[in-house]
Amino acid sequence: MDHDIIMAMMDKMAQTGITKLSYKKGDMELKIENQSFAPTLTSAQIPVAEVSAAAPVVPSETALQPASKDDSVKEMTSPLIGTFYSSPSPEMAAYVKVGDTVKKGQVLGIVEAMKLMNEIESEFDGEITEILVENEQTVEYGQPLFLIKVQ
Repeated sequence: MDHDIIMAMMDKMAQTGITKLSYKKGDMELKIENQSFAPTLTSAQIPVAEVSAAAPVVPSETALQPASKDDSVKEMTSPLIGTFYSSPSPEMAAYVKVGDTVKKGQVLGIVEAMKLMNEIESEFDGEITEILVENEQTVEYGQPLFLIKVQ
């Protein structure tokens, strides 16, 4: 099955609210679930690949951890594996920089996974004290991205 067809199906699912889709033809099987990390593609010749939902990704409370003994400084971690982008496009300024004050729900960056752009939103009000990743750096699930001093 063509990658573009799979991506088109996922886009339609996001638009219509369909949460599960299964398709099987020969030795190729496709299962897509519209949840945080659910869609997978399996086949006898194709290894399993995970894709995130098209909706913006907001880290859960368990993804927010104290960065040090100072309880007012929190880590914002990556909720998925992908490529981190600090701005919406190469020509535009970064969403945030060290010293910026951020509000809960404000976009801090983007993690791209299989051509899906997932906005990383702040879980609280505070000040960016450190940005721990570079633009276009590959990030892992749970990897710290930002340190934020909570206000």
